[in-house]
Amino acid sequence: MRNLVIIPTYNEIDNIAAMIEKVFSLSEPFDLLIIDDGSPDGTADVVKERQKTHPDRLHLIERSGKLGLGTAYLAGFRWALEKGYDHIFEMDCDFSHNPDDLVRLSQAAEAGADLVIGSRYITGVNVVNWPMKRVLMSYYASAYVRLVTGMPVRDATAGFVCYSADLLRKMDLDDVRMKGYGFQIEMKYTAWKLGFRVEEVPIVFTERTLGASKMSGGIFREAFFGVMKLRFRSIRPRKER
Repeated sequence: MRNLVIIPTYNEIDNIAAMIEKVFSLSEPFDLLIIDDGSPDGTADVVKERQKTHPDRLHLIERSGKLGLGTAYLAGFRWALEKGYDHIFEMDCDFSHNPDDLVRLSQAAEAGADLVIGSRYITGVNVVNWPMKRVLMSYYASAYVRLVTGMPVRDATAGFVCYSADLLRKMDLDDVRMKGYGFQIEMKYTAWKLGFRVEEVPIVFTERTLGASKMSGGIFREAFFGVMKLRFRSIRPRKER
């Protein structure tokens, strides 16, 4: 199985080098695709330097500016499918997602899950160093998604996930409408509605120690109202072209 980890970046110079080396040190092989949205701090330059050491496993897409988390992942998904990867992972660059857990997500995918979610809430609340306000907001956001959509996922907003290539090929990626926080919800909902096997694997989420968070009120508003619209959308597999 060929595994690709997609990491979108914007001003992650404090974390990117350590993340690259950590992923490449894991017991299972994972390739990396960094999608950098024009970071002025030189994040992409660090990636290019590391490509000299990992020319076949480290890849970079540079974009002209901050175009949104969802559009970065969609670009990465299309690239991964063109290159023939079997499992495609989403992960943050700031070590809030423990790279060691990539192995556990990969094992669940190899056992037959089409969408594997690194879940903060499947065994309680496994979040470290978040203020209580943010914990409650995140936890109840997932509860809100379950209530509105009926989707039986405990961590609907999780950003640490693995997709099978078969699932991504069946999704109509051109029809994905939410670009920020809601993108994660929409992708999970689409997979569930299409009848694919969804599994949650417990992880511990640790707040970043270096760099700045990219969350904003606008991102949450998009998700809140977007979930309402999801409930009434007709989800169909991608038409063969």
